[in-house]
Amino acid sequence: MSVLHTVNKSPFEKAAFESCLKHTGPGDAVLLIEDGVYAAVKGTAVADRIAGGNGAVSLYALGPDLAARGITESAVIETVKVVDYGGFVDLITEYDVSQAWL
Repeated sequence: MSVLHTVNKSPFEKAAFESCLKHTGPGDAVLLIEDGVYAAVKGTAVADRIAGGNGAVSLYALGPDLAARGITESAVIETVKVVDYGGFVDLITEYDVSQAWL
């Protein structure tokens, strides 16, 4: 069963992102939304966690939330795919289950 995990909290304020990563498995995906998109920025304390992943988990960030926080796509880690709202909907329908990490 494939799971889409959504994280909406900054990895610098809450442990939701770290907890999420501990519960992902092969074929799962993580979508960073709202303040969760800060985890996708290059050069941060959590960037190695994302960039060092083995590729078993797909990583996404919501483009409008990046833009709302002044984060350009060029500042996003290369392994993170940026999606729009339509892409968010596509991800919801692609995975068997969604899990929100609050």
